[in-house]
Amino acid sequence: MSFEPGELVELEIADIAQGGWCVARPPGMPVVFVRHALPGERVRARVTEVTSKFARADAVDILQASPDRVEPPCPSARPGGCGGCDWQHASLPAQRALKAAVVREQLRRLAGIDRDVTVEPLPGDETGLGWRTRVQFAVAADGTAGLRAHRSHEVIDIGDCLIAHRGIRDLGIPRRHWEGASAVEAAVAGGDREVVVVSADLRGRRAAPPVTVPAESVLSRAGRRLTPLRGRAYLTQRAAGREWRVSAGAFWQVHPQSAEVLTAAVLAALEPKPGDGALDLYCGAGLFAGSLAAAVGPDGTVIGIESDEAAVRDARHNLRDFPWARVRRADVGTALREVGKGRSGLPAARLAVADPPRAGLDRRVIGYLSSPESGAERFCYVSCDPATLARDLRLLVAGGWTVQGLRVLDAFPMTHHVECVATLSRSRPT
Repeated sequence: MSFEPGELVELEIADIAQGGWCVARPPGMPVVFVRHALPGERVRARVTEVTSKFARADAVDILQASPDRVEPPCPSARPGGCGGCDWQHASLPAQRALKAAVVREQLRRLAGIDRDVTVEPLPGDETGLGWRTRVQFAVAADGTAGLRAHRSHEVIDIGDCLIAHRGIRDLGIPRRHWEGASAVEAAVAGGDREVVVVSADLRGRRAAPPVTVPAESVLSRAGRRLTPLRGRAYLTQRAAGREWRVSAGAFWQVHPQSAEVLTAAVLAALEPKPGDGALDLYCGAGLFAGSLAAAVGPDGTVIGIESDEAAVRDARHNLRDFPWARVRRADVGTALREVGKGRSGLPAARLAVADPPRAGLDRRVIGYLSSPESGAERFCYVSCDPATLARDLRLLVAGGWTVQGLRVLDAFPMTHHVECVATLSRSRPT
């Protein structure tokens, strides 16, 4: 037996799955992954997709509600609405418990690690709203800026985004007309002092909408290139007791408290000492490299490796006061592979930190960290994807590393995402 797309079915929701889904296991039928539901609920769901092994569905009627269910603050957080928020229908404590269950299951299933997990709120996050300091709005053919439906290219006219930072909401991007643009991206400094607006145009014409923003920082994206229309093409972020230049389009944590909390977590995990050598892999604008450079002092060495050109420029600017810290523009896996060939020029480093993209660590990075050439004794792995983190931890443990600690931060409230900080150690190879 199977389901048909569009069919309405009654389902008992059993548990949680990675990606913002709940799981139903109807007798004699495929497993169903359900959005807009919570464990323990009985729902009427509309089937949206059927494969040979499972089905997907949206809960459209709640027949028996969980005590953790709340009214979503955003009217677009519903079946057929915006796909940006997965858990607005759950209380914040329930959201964090669900995320903890997902991380725990991923570690057990993919890494063979059984560990209690607690998801920590970030400071000042009482409502789970107003935190997102970078938002990319899609633009429909009629010039309406909105957000996409879940697993769809359809643009939903949201009118407002409640998880967006006040500095972005005040721009009123969804309420303006963006003829000719395919997307509009806005980023705000955590201190709400300046905003960058990036507008994208599929036909390569510069779109200059009538937007007035603090610091007059407006840019246009034509293809892959960012071009300032007026003002400067970067934001000044503040974290770890200092300011950081971050170019428009370069990576920076989207929650205003993430950079501060993560830097403290990384330093606590690595325990840097004066004279230490450290590697910052996928270093971005140099947040961890700069903080490590201050800790190891002029007798130490810090090497950052990053492939993005704008981020490398930012990192070199941000590390200009630490001549013992250098940034290399390179693919991280390629750069570390050269170590085994004797051509890398990388000094041995006792400490290493990596904050890779969602796809996780390049296998060559894992091979390097587990090789005698690295000399690494402590490694801090920052990850926003529990599945790839668990996969990589399994490989690192097989390579001689021991997982000593794990912190999980609720850096993306209302969504299924979390930020994980894993601490690993191993004995120095002899």
